[in-house]
Amino acid sequence: MAHILVVDDEKSICELLEITFRKEGHRVEVANSSEAARRRMESQIFDIIISDIRMPNSTGVDLLKFSKEIAPSSVFLLITGVPTVETAIAAINFGADRYVIKDHQLVDQLRRAVQQVAENLKWKTEAGYLRRELRRLTGLDNIIGRSPKMRAIFDLIQTVAPQSSRVLITGESGTGKELVARAIHENSPRAQAPFITINCGAFPETLLESELFGYMKGAFTGANENRQGLFRAAHGGTLFMDEIGNMTQTMQVKLYRVLQEGKVRPLGSNEEIDVDVRVIAATNKHLEKEIAEGRFREDLYYRLSVIPIHLSPLRERREDIPLLARAFLERFRTSMEKPVDGIEPEAMRCLDRPSHLGWRPAGQGQWPRFRSGRRGSREGWHRGVSGRRTRFRGADWGHRAALYRGGTRAGWRSPTARCRITEDELSFLPPLRQEA
Repeated sequence: MAHILVVDDEKSICELLEITFRKEGHRVEVANSSEAARRRMESQIFDIIISDIRMPNSTGVDLLKFSKEIAPSSVFLLITGVPTVETAIAAINFGADRYVIKDHQLVDQLRRAVQQVAENLKWKTEAGYLRRELRRLTGLDNIIGRSPKMRAIFDLIQTVAPQSSRVLITGESGTGKELVARAIHENSPRAQAPFITINCGAFPETLLESELFGYMKGAFTGANENRQGLFRAAHGGTLFMDEIGNMTQTMQVKLYRVLQEGKVRPLGSNEEIDVDVRVIAATNKHLEKEIAEGRFREDLYYRLSVIPIHLSPLRERREDIPLLARAFLERFRTSMEKPVDGIEPEAMRCLDRPSHLGWRPAGQGQWPRFRSGRRGSREGWHRGVSGRRTRFRGADWGHRAALYRGGTRAGWRSPTARCRITEDELSFLPPLRQEA
């Protein structure tokens, strides 16, 4: 389906073309003067513009020049009842896509031209779908996991995908929120429509508004042409809005209205445009806390969180570590062309240790206090399996790491706790200065 603007001072021609193309499923708008056409072109983006050459106060060639300035991607078809060599040459020089004479074949010629443009638009959409499908089939977008929590996520994706309800995905950074959003889209009836992503935290407020809603030429400095926003680009598909918790409250109000009304208004335009988009939002923040502290609107939260999905971090589903490790090994082994057959059991056990899962003591990454009571001290002691107390000074980072791992395995959480490790665990380290 194409968005068509018909411009002609003859109302009979406008009505004829409007009826013809509406029957074929296109969205058609009509303007009976070049001034009315300019106003519509300034407020909307058209796929095809059909204009008469001879009109009062202006010509179709002038309208063609205006179109190429503000919307160069629009296909422009010129029609005329008085063909001349001069107008034909001008049409070609200024970039007209077709020059059609008003005769008994006018409708047939325009129908073929519009059908060709509509097919090109369809091919572009299908090409985007094939690129997404290729990425999915090559494994780049697969979600890996066999833990009960991940199986529950798989079941939930299959349940919510056929619906059009909005989804809010929460979880820490790196838990795979975009992968889940993409899986929902690919298993939904919208799978062949666009899947558009945007990181709301990566744009300042004014730029985010123009990215989402689009803008018209002259709306701000640097707006040299009309541009559709991501809501219109995702029409019929899915818009994934990551880091929604970083959006300013002003933008939250504007987004709430779009979700409520299903319409967007580009910057610099007075007209609203209907959009059919499924919104999937994601955040690593606790939005309930943000609401309580006045940083996030409660009404927007309930608009977004029709279906909430929470993704657990990897430390809470350790049985997924071997699968992920093998998947990453296979990916990089293939890309780097390395003859690596697998992962040794001991290496896999090292990956499965709690100290590798992101746990950090109070102090956020600083080494714990040792027996001396000083933070980050290079002096400490441990008692081995023999019960013999060993005191050392000048330990390197390897010793301190071993002590730290020993303390976490023993269940100690205080940074000042003693670290219990075995003699064998220190056997690979350089000798320490010991005291009985």
